[in-house]
Amino acid sequence: MLARYERNIPALTEAECALLRNKRVLVVGCGGLGGHLIEFLARVGIGSVRVVDGDVFEPSNLNRQLLSEVPLLGVSKAKAAADRIARVNPDVRVEAHGVFLTEANAAGLLSGCDAVLDGLDNIASRRTLAREASRLRIPFIYGAVNGWVAQAAISMPGDHLVETLYPEGAVLRNKSVLSFTPALCASMQVALCVKLLTGRPVETGTLYYFDLLNQEFETIPMA
Repeated sequence: MLARYERNIPALTEAECALLRNKRVLVVGCGGLGGHLIEFLARVGIGSVRVVDGDVFEPSNLNRQLLSEVPLLGVSKAKAAADRIARVNPDVRVEAHGVFLTEANAAGLLSGCDAVLDGLDNIASRRTLAREASRLRIPFIYGAVNGWVAQAAISMPGDHLVETLYPEGAVLRNKSVLSFTPALCASMQVALCVKLLTGRPVETGTLYYFDLLNQEFETIPMA
């Protein structure tokens, strides 16, 4: 047991920590959600993290994106994610892809992964990612934020959760993100991911909805 993982015990067992070090997780999007997802995955000890984002940092990212810093404006988000993982936990193998997810490259980016984490901020890419994860039989861990609200869920192959939440023609309106909302959403996503990868019981096809303005939490069956 490496010293860096000692405080995982007893919340996780040594066997579970060892299991996580043999898992590969894909994070698509290295922005508000993705930055926190990457941080939590690296610190808990996921063995291999593949990060995907074709964007660069700009000033409007600084209010909420963990990886963004003034000196990194104009820098690739995927590269910044890889550099951050190397500084936080060099024990983690990292693959950085500075590209946007498309129908053409989705299969290659998902290949060999044990779970897919959604750090996206647009419907079209999210639907593409969920569809490809389902086709490849890879668990898809959904997350989305807007203002004070966060929601997360595990979608197993065949669940069609994303299609239910975002039917054809759906449009995102009044988009804003506060600094703390992505951290909560990413915490839920990574907790679900860790439970799933260690074989602990998880509720799939269930939406976890958080309203931080009114301090309300709902569990919504989506089957």
